[in-house]
Amino acid sequence: MLLSDRMDQTKKQVRAQSANMMTLFNLTLGILAILLILNHHAHMSLLMIFLACLVDRFDGGIARKLNVTSDFGKELDSLCDLISFGVAPALLLYQSLFIHYNVFGIFVTIIYILCGAIRLARYNITEFDGSFHGLPITVAGCLLTLSYLAISHIPGLAICSFSILLSSMMVSNFRIKKM
Repeated sequence: MLLSDRMDQTKKQVRAQSANMMTLFNLTLGILAILLILNHHAHMSLLMIFLACLVDRFDGGIARKLNVTSDFGKELDSLCDLISFGVAPALLLYQSLFIHYNVFGIFVTIIYILCGAIRLARYNITEFDGSFHGLPITVAGCLLTLSYLAISHIPGLAICSFSILLSSMMVSNFRIKKM
């Protein structure tokens, strides 16, 4: 009897933490992306960011399906998203392109990360009504990461402008219906 009670409790704990484990896997991929950028493996970091996006797509769904949503999970998800879709894409573009624009490149990089943090903080203090207010950081991060592939085809200042556009869209007030 004691062993079966212990096993039931362990199952409940694993179930309760399953969504958070997916969220932490998202963070792990974001950290790997940053480490790859620092080691001059930009193409591999691109893959890590997109894998993080894929993992991020499922953590909230798992939490809702298992009925284990929590304020802790929401906060953890935002912190992980800031790394995977804020810091990692910004560093990817900084290291690959923005670094050539000196102070302006630093400014573009910082603005993108700051706007991502503001976007996530605002999301965490508002009640979700089925629509996102401003561009979600996951979308902005994937678009900024995709722009890395255009570096040799599009003028650098156009990509800098695109980063600033994504930044402003994250903190804007337009609404996007959740799909």
